[in-house]
Amino acid sequence: MWPVSLALVSIILNLCICNGACPKKCVCDHGAAFQAVQCFRVQAIPSGLARDTKKLNLAYNHIKEVKGRDLSGLPDLEDVLLSSAGVEQVENNAFRAQSRLRYLDLQKNKLHLLPRGLPTSLETLKVSYNQIHTLQESALENLKKLRLLDLQNNYITTLRANVLSGLVKLEWLHLDGNRIETVQGSLRLSQLNLLSFASNRIPSFPSAFFTPLKSLTTLCLAGNLLSRVPNDLPGSLTLLSLDKNQIRSLRNREMAQLRNLTSLSASHNRLVTVDSALRLPKLIFLEVPGNFLRVLPSRLSPRLERLDCKQNALQEVSFQHLSGMRELRHLFLENNTIKIFEANALRNSVHLANLALEQNLLSSIPDGLPESLIRLDLKGNQISAIQESQLSSMRRLQVLNLRRNRLTALPQCLPKLLPKLSTLILDGNPWNCTCQLQRLKRALVARGVEMSNEELCSEKPVGAPLSDGGEWRSHLMEDRCEEEEDGEDMRREEQDVEITDDEEYYDYDE
Repeated sequence: MWPVSLALVSIILNLCICNGACPKKCVCDHGAAFQAVQCFRVQAIPSGLARDTKKLNLAYNHIKEVKGRDLSGLPDLEDVLLSSAGVEQVENNAFRAQSRLRYLDLQKNKLHLLPRGLPTSLETLKVSYNQIHTLQESALENLKKLRLLDLQNNYITTLRANVLSGLVKLEWLHLDGNRIETVQGSLRLSQLNLLSFASNRIPSFPSAFFTPLKSLTTLCLAGNLLSRVPNDLPGSLTLLSLDKNQIRSLRNREMAQLRNLTSLSASHNRLVTVDSALRLPKLIFLEVPGNFLRVLPSRLSPRLERLDCKQNALQEVSFQHLSGMRELRHLFLENNTIKIFEANALRNSVHLANLALEQNLLSSIPDGLPESLIRLDLKGNQISAIQESQLSSMRRLQVLNLRRNRLTALPQCLPKLLPKLSTLILDGNPWNCTCQLQRLKRALVARGVEMSNEELCSEKPVGAPLSDGGEWRSHLMEDRCEEEEDGEDMRREEQDVEITDDEEYYDYDE
């Protein structure tokens, strides 16, 4: 009888474990297909978890070490989350019983080494924000199915490419935010799609490092010490980020093979030249702000839609620079020293919607801007007058920023010239607050144009002392203009009455 009772108890316990028993401090979700468990405030992997558990979430706990015996009864595990759990060590072969494990998250812990003996079924391994100094080939060599490896924000100083050569299915590799100074070998990962080395200390790459990466489409090298563009970049690239390096030029001889590139960013380098007719036929976005360019890049891809050259040393914009940019939609040229903007320089850019020219040295609004413009920013220039002809082409303009210029007046026909205008920014100009300007202001406000009440004839002129009484004089001016308008209205009414009497008399006679 006694052995039978023990067997019965064992069966009952197994049934309980498989059919809903949930350990203390855990929440168990019994789905139709699998069981998911999440535990809180635990210091070890709880015992008594159901054998059919497939997803185990132990994030934000205090589990110092992960041991194999704690996981041995969970053969069906597919996803394990141990991020921010205080893990300092993962026992070798701790996951040997998990032959179906696909996803392992060990981010934001205190690991000094990659776990060894991980199951070959693993597809995603996240170990960012740890204290890993070196990568051991023995920890990665059997992960033939791994697709994503996230090693961001560790302490890696040297990368030997051969350590990763066993990851034959790898598609995404993140090495951002380490301390990598030396890169060795050639990265033989034929299926790699995304590679990021951002925010390291890399001065250069070996001459054939990128050559085998025939599937690479996204490469981020931002925040390193590169002095030139690596010359063996794969032709499959569509997105390339070179921001915050020390690159002095973008040259055809280093980039001619990038015929599929659609986005190129090289902001905050030391660029002084961009080769004319840079052979990037599919380029849509080019961003080079924060450099030392004196000449606007020209003869670029005819598909270009966004060109960002702000914070450079540009002095002139001409039709020659922009003539081939027929698909251009956004042009950012703010914070340069542009004095000359050739009339009709953008006549071929018939889709341009956004033109930013703030903080330059322009003395007038450029002539012949395209009708397609939606927003025009001219803040912080030296514009002292606006001609009707400068606005007449911009029938679709919705936002006009003229803040901090030298304007004293505006064209009275502004509402007619800009019928779609919805926002007008005018503060910081030395307005001559005539009755004509007051009437224009009221007409714009009545039409629903968004304007701060202090922007036009309601604040002190630029440079005026605080005690100049500008606001008080503005109210006096408004009162005087209203009195003049009332007088004009009365005179019109008297004329209307006389005309009406004559007309009535004439009709009566008839």
